[in-house]
Amino acid sequence: MDWHGYVALWCAVWGAVALVGFGRSLAGVTRAQRAVRMRGRIERVHEPRHGGSRSGGVAVVVSYPDPSTGEAVTVTNEGERGDAITVAWEGREIGVHHPPGQAHAYRFTEDPEARGWGLAWPGTAVFLIYGAVVVLLSVDRGWPWALICVCGPWALIGFLSMPGNLRDTRLRRERLESMVAVPGRIVAVLRDVSTDSDGDTTTTITPVVAFTTREGLAVTAHRTSGVPDPAGAYGREVTVHYPPQDPALFVLDHPKQQRSVRTDTLVSVVGLVLVAAAAVLGVVLL
Repeated sequence: MDWHGYVALWCAVWGAVALVGFGRSLAGVTRAQRAVRMRGRIERVHEPRHGGSRSGGVAVVVSYPDPSTGEAVTVTNEGERGDAITVAWEGREIGVHHPPGQAHAYRFTEDPEARGWGLAWPGTAVFLIYGAVVVLLSVDRGWPWALICVCGPWALIGFLSMPGNLRDTRLRRERLESMVAVPGRIVAVLRDVSTDSDGDTTTTITPVVAFTTREGLAVTAHRTSGVPDPAGAYGREVTVHYPPQDPALFVLDHPKQQRSVRTDTLVSVVGLVLVAAAAVLGVVLL
């Protein structure tokens, strides 16, 4: 078998994976679709320990109704429990889900409306097939085909998604303009040390900010950006800007965020033009 045969075999195997995956999703039998989902509410937020670990997010106690009995169930987010809750206040709603018949295997998501379709594996399979086809065409017919096959679809996707990107940018700008400022404080600095296979260590610093909204919500949150010199930030007073409709979207670097949103549209348009130009160049060079 020559290398073309191996590419064909590669595409056939991953094509089968994609067909099975998309078929299961259409039938509604993927693990994500069969999960039992509830809306939970944060009942208590524990004070973070200075110098502790960010693993698991902000420590909270969550209650949610048992779908089978309607009784309230109270759990914590200790251990591996899905999405880490990095912004918490008493009364905040989050999503809780678990496999059918396995209530002990509950997981959290910060978005209570989140739903899964089980498309991760079939989507990956389609991407691997696409990559193999691009390599095949590039080797057999020349590198301009790589420009066409890579940049062409990305340009099309960028063009189709541009209205949504512009809408998101506008909403982000409006959200920043609606934010109000309140005082906050860095109540802890978390340190996590990891070691790679070569024995090199990496230290991750995560400040924890606490603030009270004008509506009276006491918010505790991890913040990995917008804090100068995070290692020495413990006890520092900060100014927090947050949108009244959702304190979880707060920022500590409001002027920088406003400057950034003004450049988002320009960067998106320039990137789309460059990708489209590369695809056209590939067609010209054929």
